[in-house]
Amino acid sequence: MSIILIIATPGPVVAFVLNSSARGGFKHALLSIIGTNWASLVLIATATLMIMGIITVNHSLLSWISLAGCVFLAWIAIDGLRSELRKNDNTGVDNTYTEISSKSVGVKRILHGFLVGISNPKDIIFFIAFFPQFINITSHVKISLSVLAVLWIICDFLILLSYALIMKSKRFQQHHKWISILSSGFLLAVAVGASVYTSINLLK
Repeated sequence: MSIILIIATPGPVVAFVLNSSARGGFKHALLSIIGTNWASLVLIATATLMIMGIITVNHSLLSWISLAGCVFLAWIAIDGLRSELRKNDNTGVDNTYTEISSKSVGVKRILHGFLVGISNPKDIIFFIAFFPQFINITSHVKISLSVLAVLWIICDFLILLSYALIMKSKRFQQHHKWISILSSGFLLAVAVGASVYTSINLLK
């Protein structure tokens, strides 16, 4: 239940999935989810190795990676907002997005999803704090961590998929423009806020 509540809470990844669905439909949302799921797996694997004492990660490095992630989030958000304004100015069709979609065969969607998911590497610190609370679900630490990782990945995929499926409904498709604008605005706000916070920490 804890995992479900944490993942289901709206954040940058959920906003990105909604934005992908509003702009490109279910297929693009699904590819984005695959990318974010892949990022979660990388972050969880890193956190697991740290919990087991196999590797250590410098906090300053995480902050610099996080700052780069903020720049990427801002780019995604601004691109989304510009696309919606372009629709208003022309025929209502986002020609740029359609052109990109026809050329990429889904690779860019997956990559963008991965970059959004990995854009906050400080999630590693969250996993390090969260997983040990449930490390006694089995008698072996490695098995417990593996079970938690698998549960997280499955729940992450299914919950994000449910958001994409909800967006397929006619009621939400009628308002896809505003969903795209709001989700892009949310991503931009997160990017700006996180970049300011990270910059302050780096200057300390």
